[in-house]
Amino acid sequence: MLEEFKKFALRGNVVDLAVGVIIGAAFGAIVNSAVQDIFMPVIGAVTGGLDFSNYYIPLSSKVQAGLPYVDAKKQGAVIGYGQFLTLTLNFVIVAFVLFLVIRAMNRLQHAQPKEPEAVPADVKLLSEIRDLLAAKPRV
Repeated sequence: MLEEFKKFALRGNVVDLAVGVIIGAAFGAIVNSAVQDIFMPVIGAVTGGLDFSNYYIPLSSKVQAGLPYVDAKKQGAVIGYGQFLTLTLNFVIVAFVLFLVIRAMNRLQHAQPKEPEAVPADVKLLSEIRDLLAAKPRV
């Protein structure tokens, strides 16, 4: 059973998948940092420092007005529509950044000229014979 597991774990697809997951997690951290540290501050500056994350509707009379969303949740039931809007905006930005990165990668892959395929030896030999026969004078 150990030998069978070793064969399974070291198959090319499993190793490729593991590498993809690790690279994906690292890339996700980079994209999240770009969204949180670059794009969201710019959006906040453009909208006058507007922060949707603290917008909510209290569903309980225990919740005091004007509290931050995190504190309001501790006091009672609230609908955090601002948090939902913030996460939706983050998703749209992350999806757009990933779109741009994948688009650039696809362009780089298609921009590389393909090497001409090597002509098999038998085809090359037949081509030479054809050329010799064509050059031979007919009687």
